[in-house]
Amino acid sequence: MLEMVKDRIMEVYDSLLAGRDPRLKGYLLMESPFSMSAILLAYLIFALYAGPKFMANRKPFQLKEAMIIYNLSLVGLSAYIVYEFLMSGWATGYTWRCDPCDYSDSPQALRMARVAWLFLFSKFIELMDTVFFVLRKKHSQITFLHIFHHSFMPWTWWWGVSYAPGGMGSFHAMINSCVHVIMYSYYGLSAAGPRFQKFLWWKKYMTAIQLIQFVLVSLHVTQWYFMKTCDYQVPLFIHLIWMYGTFFFVLFSNFWYQAYVKGRRLPKNSRQAHNGKANGNARVSNGTSVVSNGNGRHENGVSNGKKHQENGSTLNSKMKKA
Repeated sequence: MLEMVKDRIMEVYDSLLAGRDPRLKGYLLMESPFSMSAILLAYLIFALYAGPKFMANRKPFQLKEAMIIYNLSLVGLSAYIVYEFLMSGWATGYTWRCDPCDYSDSPQALRMARVAWLFLFSKFIELMDTVFFVLRKKHSQITFLHIFHHSFMPWTWWWGVSYAPGGMGSFHAMINSCVHVIMYSYYGLSAAGPRFQKFLWWKKYMTAIQLIQFVLVSLHVTQWYFMKTCDYQVPLFIHLIWMYGTFFFVLFSNFWYQAYVKGRRLPKNSRQAHNGKANGNARVSNGTSVVSNGNGRHENGVSNGKKHQENGSTLNSKMKKA
């Protein structure tokens, strides 16, 4: 019985791998899903357990120079990926509607396959975001949204690159890389120190840009549902991308609400200013009460003085009469 189950599983596994694009079999991490799954599993163990345990009794590492180099390198890599996506299809022949994947060995098709793999590989490089958070003990940054995005994205894109490296399914990769040019520029400036803080006033607009990204991605693939015919080879990816865009739009919208409406993730100086303003208003209010009470005491004093004066006058009058 166990042998039959094992054989059946192996048949399904072999059939899955048989449908992959043969042009990518020689690329790093593309031989089988086990190597990339092992990396992501190790990432989750480090981010959720091993890393925090290792740092529990240690001071945060100061990684300023490493972070500046890392973030600015990702700015350059993301910009290059955007350029390659444009030159291999999106600015050189794609209709931005129903664009099938080109599986030929033409220079442009191979260029698209290569940049699709490069985008996937960049997702594994970006796992270092979490490593830096752990080593610097920035535990508040390691949210469910952060972990899910960094682990789910590369795992699903491995399958996307394996079966359809190009076509309309690659639109969201190009848009994501555009967003990362902006995002890692912010992180690079932030890591450079306090003197660059004045250039980071646009922090909350990064989340808005990410929300726009998911809207654009969802709208682009939604076209497929209204087309009479479309030759895109893997419709399953259309459904997954639409679900991806919608799901992450909800998650990032919640982040926006928590951070910028309820103020739970405001920077420390902003929270202090906000609390100071509230406390200042309370002190002014209390001061007004003191003034009011002072006026009350003054009025009572005047009133009592008048009564004493009146009583004194009455007593003197009676004594004179007597």
